[in-house]
Amino acid sequence: MNMDIRWKQRFSNYKKAAQQLTEFIEKGELNKFEVQGLIQCFEYTFELAWKTMKDYLEEEGFEVKSPRSTIQTAFQIQLVNDGHAWIDALNKRNLMAHTYDEEVAKEAEQLIKEKYYPIIKELLHTLEEEL
Repeated sequence: MNMDIRWKQRFSNYKKAAQQLTEFIEKGELNKFEVQGLIQCFEYTFELAWKTMKDYLEEEGFEVKSPRSTIQTAFQIQLVNDGHAWIDALNKRNLMAHTYDEEVAKEAEQLIKEKYYPIIKELLHTLEEEL
């Protein structure tokens, strides 16, 4: 399969996941079960985000292996503007696994809403312009 098609197919899935994330964000106050849903939704949206970046970068001729090198390269070519927020999101994925702890879940919810959701949306807009 041609790489160009691959990144566009992945982008299509990323777009759907980001739309679900938007629904959580726009809902406002979330109960503890909705917070878990938000966190899980963020996790798979983030996963699709970096994999879409990876496919896109490979299509552009870059060789990237890990999520970290993908984010670093995306930042270098200005595909993403806030490299620190992306790396932070990558590092916090381990924290997200502990959603059974309500304090941790609340912290994760705040990070997603204030810091990670904006970068998810920004990448979406940037890639839409590449289509």
